[in-house]
Parts: sequence; C-alpha cells; structure tokens
Amino acid sequence: MSAEAPATRPGLEMLDLCRTMRDGSPVVRDPASGVYQVFRYDDAVSVLNDPETFSSDFGSVYPDQVQLMEGHIGTLDPPRHHQLRRLVSQAFTPRSVARLKDRIEQLAGELLDRAPDPHRLEFVDDFAYPLPLTVITELLGVPVGDRPQFKDWADALYAGGAFDPNNESAVNASKSFHDYLLDLAVRRRAKPEPGLLSDLVTAEVDGVRLTDREIAGFATVLLLAGHVTVTLWLGNAILCLGENPEAEELVRRRPEAIPTALEEVLRYRSPVGIVPRVTKKATELRGVAMEPGQIVVCSVLSANHDERQFERPDEFDPERSPNPHLAFSKGIHFCFGAPLARLEAQVALGVLLRRFDRIRLDPDRPMRPHPDPTMNGPKELHLLVG
Repeated sequence: MSAEAPATRPGLEMLDLCRTMRDGSPVVRDPASGVYQVFRYDDAVSVLNDPETFSSDFGSVYPDQVQLMEGHIGTLDPPRHHQLRRLVSQAFTPRSVARLKDRIEQLAGELLDRAPDPHRLEFVDDFAYPLPLTVITELLGVPVGDRPQFKDWADALYAGGAFDPNNESAVNASKSFHDYLLDLAVRRRAKPEPGLLSDLVTAEVDGVRLTDREIAGFATVLLLAGHVTVTLWLGNAILCLGENPEAEELVRRRPEAIPTALEEVLRYRSPVGIVPRVTKKATELRGVAMEPGQIVVCSVLSANHDERQFERPDEFDPERSPNPHLAFSKGIHFCFGAPLARLEAQVALGVLLRRFDRIRLDPDRPMRPHPDPTMNGPKELHLLVG
C-alpha cells in the first residue's frame, strides 16, 4: 500500500501538544469552555473506571436531549446500564458474531465488484462506509429501502459534531433518526420480523421490558457508532499500511497477523479522539479540583500515545502485544460492539489484500480528513488498486 509520494502522517502537531500536556499539565481546565481535559493514560483509566464519580449521564448538561438519550447505552449509569448491557450483549458475543463472518465477506466482495472503476477506489464511499452500515442495518432488521436515508442522517450528524446542541443540522438529523427508529420499534412490537430490533421489543431485563424510546435510543447509537467508527478504522488501516510498507508485507505474508495489526491501528490512529464524562460529585484529579456537573474529557489520542504506558508510542508496530489501548473505552462502557467491529475490520482487510496485489494512495488526490474534530480518520480516501 505504498504511495508514490510518502503519505503524510496526520496529527503531528496534535501529538506534540498532547505530549507537552502529559508532561506539564496532565489535567487542565479549558478556560473558554470550562471543560476539564485529561491527557495521561492512567488518569483516563481512572476516570473511565469510576462511574460513581464520573458519570455518563449528560441529561443535566443537555436537558433538551434527554428523550433522545433514553436507551442510549453510552449515556446510562448503573444499575440501568448493567440491565440493558446484559440484554444487548447477548447479540454481540464472539460466538454469535462469528456467525456473521460469511455474510460480511460476501458483502465486502460485492462492494468491490460494484466499484465504478476496477483500478480506482474512493475507499470510503465505495467500501468502508457501506460495509458496516449494511451489516448493522441487516442485523437490526431495517427495511432495505430505508437504508440510504441513514447515510444522509449520519453525514449530517457527524459533519459538525454528533449530538452537538449548537449544531442545528446535527440536532435535526438526530431527531429524525430517533423518530424513525421509534416508529420502527412500534411497528415491530405490533408485527415482529427477523432482526435484533424485534428481539429487543420482546426481551425482558429483570422482568421489565424495554420501552419503545429505549429501543430507539439503543438502535440509534448502534447504527451511528457501529458503522462510522468502523469506517474510520478501515480508512486509518489503509493509511497506516501505506506509511509502513513492512507492515503491509507482514500481513500479506501472514494473514493471521491482521488482528494484531488492526489493534495497533486503533492505538496509533484512534478513530474516536475523546471520551467525555460529567462529574457526579466534587472530586480531585492530580490536584485539580472539580465541582459537580463539570464535563471531563479524556483524550484517547493522547492516552494511546502515552510513553508511560507504551514503548515507542509514536511508532506503528503491527506486532505490538499486549496492546491495552483505549479506542474501545474502558470499564463498564467498554464497547459492547467490539467483537462485531473487530470481525468486520479483519474480514474487510483480508478481502482487500486477497483481491488486490497492489493498493496505493492516489498521489494526485490527497486524503480529506473527517470534519468532526472528535473523530480521526479519512472522510475521502482515493486509492489506486490492481
């Protein structure tokens, strides 16, 4: 995946800034926004492992979006979080996810077959975006005719920051997304059809069924987080291999090395740059006092490049093991969809390497990064293949 001109590793200035902050101001309050920023790996783990102090429930911060957050597993605290997670995790065990492997491989092949030009790919639109979106919508049981609308909503949400209350297009897209899924949940309750959405309608958690709004909230986060992050991960994998030809040679020679290399992509180029929390009570972190109701943001990018945790953190090592990166978060909110995301990425990269002997970045059409500053990866990535 080498390029005629070497790929430019994005974010060098940001990595330098993160290193400076880790050394001198590992926990700091941004005077403009009032947000507390956490830069070191150990501090981020402490925050993410302490839901009693650092809550995921942002209802007090964004009261206008409380209804949209209902059932959003990423914004729930115990005990409701544990109840919902036990229910939905049953659909994402390694065994249940493994059954999807053949279908994912089939979809990947079909997408490459349908690419407009057999020697060129706009990697995001032709492959990396539609693959996880199709997998998630099929898993949920979303009607085929409705699936193109999801891309429009997701584009609007992530163009300026998902769930940003100050971004009118994002708020409108979020409401439209939620209203559609709420209506679909109501229809599935009246007439179940195959799919996870119908399973959620009929399932019980400690004797209590999910409400339609909870089902819609869960489906919203699954559809958005479950496909956009995989899209970015796949694009970042292409960039990492393009910058490190020896890593590409390794995974071509030894396909069993693909999973470990992809974990390093998650660490080196984390698709999600930050993980936010809100303080439930007065606390202190590294001598910095925080009052209740304050937003605390853990920099995943900085934590995953913390030299206190990782040797040679700014080098891409496709055989790095162990690799305790925070790309899937940590603690009770560790990504329940990680097994599915990993399978999608591993199958997709394997299909690409088998299909094409050469994959290189188009030197005449530079990568366009994702516009959302909290996300990291290509929004547009042109490849020459053959």
